[in-house]
Amino acid sequence: MRNSTVADVMTRRPLTARPAMPLKELARVLTEHGISALPVLDRDDRVVGIVSERDLLSEQAEPSPRRARWWQRRRTRQEIRRSPGGTVGHVMTEDPVTVSPRATLAEAAGRMIEHEVKHLPVVDEHGALVGMVSRGDLVRRFVRSDDEIRADVIDDVLLHVLWIDATQVEVTVTDGIVTLAGTVDLRSTAQIAERLVHRLDGVVDVVSALTYLTDDGGLEGRPPHTPQPAATPTTDRTGITT
Repeated sequence: MRNSTVADVMTRRPLTARPAMPLKELARVLTEHGISALPVLDRDDRVVGIVSERDLLSEQAEPSPRRARWWQRRRTRQEIRRSPGGTVGHVMTEDPVTVSPRATLAEAAGRMIEHEVKHLPVVDEHGALVGMVSRGDLVRRFVRSDDEIRADVIDDVLLHVLWIDATQVEVTVTDGIVTLAGTVDLRSTAQIAERLVHRLDGVVDVVSALTYLTDDGGLEGRPPHTPQPAATPTTDRTGITT
């Protein structure tokens, strides 16, 4: 079983912008293709920024020092003057937060929340752009039907990972909540099944009603209690039983 990664949901070969692109051209590209952000590449095709509809609107809006973003405050007036007016390089967010194509969807979502962004350029180990991922891409992955989730529980978790006959465990899914019922051989198997199901895309919660035949809790670091045999009474030479 494999958890979904950014590579599974990202847009491959995304449209890109250059710092010298005029803002009018940027507006046309965003509108015609129905997208809200573009990664910005330098001459060596390295990601140097990201530009969005918000950046474009901010250029037209009345400036407000209190609402300026941290990267805007760091730039001096001289630096801004040196940037060509009316171009992507003038309004883009520099040194954007990026993500690896191998990152999990949860990791990508965490980065978006932490840095308050809606898009992440996806770069490989060499820093080359390989895709773009948006909040919408992540949300769509988690919006899955109950039937799809149930099929993953049975095929991926029970059959392929745990080798459990599907007739041993009853799986029901309602609004993303998975209920497991039935009997398995080991306590550890029941625990592993619950953990693996939790990791499936689209699962909201897991209710486990699994029972087990053998408590192998010792494998989890909690050795089961083993009763010691009772001592056999002995009689010494004086005839006193001890």
